[in-house]
Amino acid sequence: MPKVGTWFREKINRRGLLWGGISAAGGSVICASGASLAQSGHSGHAAVSVAAPASIRDHGAAHGAMITVGEVDDARNGFDPAKLLTDWETGSVSTLPDGEILRTFEVEAVDKEIEIAPGIMFPAWTYNGRVPGPSLRATEGERLRIVFRNSGSHPHSMHFHGIHAARMDGVPGAGLVDPGEEFVYEFNARPFGCHLYHCHALPLKRHIHKGMYGLFVIDPDPARHPELADVTRSRLLGTPENAEWQEFAMVMNGFDTNFDDENEVYAVNTVAHAYMKRPIRIVRDRPVRVYLANIVEFDPINSFHLHANFFDYFEQGTTLTPTLRTVDLITQVQAQRGILEFTYRDHETGLYMFHPHQSEFTELGWAGMFDVVEAVA
Repeated sequence: MPKVGTWFREKINRRGLLWGGISAAGGSVICASGASLAQSGHSGHAAVSVAAPASIRDHGAAHGAMITVGEVDDARNGFDPAKLLTDWETGSVSTLPDGEILRTFEVEAVDKEIEIAPGIMFPAWTYNGRVPGPSLRATEGERLRIVFRNSGSHPHSMHFHGIHAARMDGVPGAGLVDPGEEFVYEFNARPFGCHLYHCHALPLKRHIHKGMYGLFVIDPDPARHPELADVTRSRLLGTPENAEWQEFAMVMNGFDTNFDDENEVYAVNTVAHAYMKRPIRIVRDRPVRVYLANIVEFDPINSFHLHANFFDYFEQGTTLTPTLRTVDLITQVQAQRGILEFTYRDHETGLYMFHPHQSEFTELGWAGMFDVVEAVA
């Protein structure tokens, strides 16, 4: 006879919890305010309600209509997944006495309940009230100053994947901040690339999983890379070359709604199936650049697969030449990240899907569409 704990895990798995409407720990309730996911004829699979708007049904049909039912209240959340894609936080810029550029960011830790799928609330710990936190963007060589205030209920920090002094590392004894306190992280922006920041307080898996992470992008300085100046300028935010690109920030994340160390909801930029219901508009003749990071806890690997197309991949973003060419799938462990570049120039217009190649992740919220259109006048 199996042990009680084993039997319970076999009977109440992550899908059973999500579809069954079982109350979760920590005040989070699955399928609150009515069922947020409708069942299809296959056990555990979600389907769009017949009452859903036609546009949502059409998009969802591309994946067997297995998407969440209803809409998340973006105003209540305080962030909109559509805007998270292009909402780069560039801080304030000033000049130090020696002529060095100083870029200052202000970040606050806040406890906040957020809606991660229609009717599914999650008690998050956030940076600036959003999950993922602000996508910080700077230029190689600048002096960075990050003023971090902890308005949350637990000790928190900001650990940056980059190069800095030990005392700026955001670990216990070096930038860990108690509730009501403040710390200023300061270091030079290097190396260029697609990086990450996250809380490094203990228990680490809980602080990360609860929502304390965000993109940290350092653009290359063209003056430092004359051999590839055109490529470098295309990555530097604010240049005419960069303006030709359609750039998107995507953080792959997951949520353990009942705190059993298994995720019940998966997403890119937090809200399940957000980009299935509202596909990302792509102008066909302009190139696309995706800054992609994986921060899913409790699962060893995540992935990104692009339908009907291939891309070049820049691992960690620390190179100006691709580390992988002409691929349609990459895998990332937690905290791994990179830059994807591709185009739909030779494609017909229409809806093109992207998702991980772990089918369970797709069914539980992590899938989206690119809506490829002709140039808008």
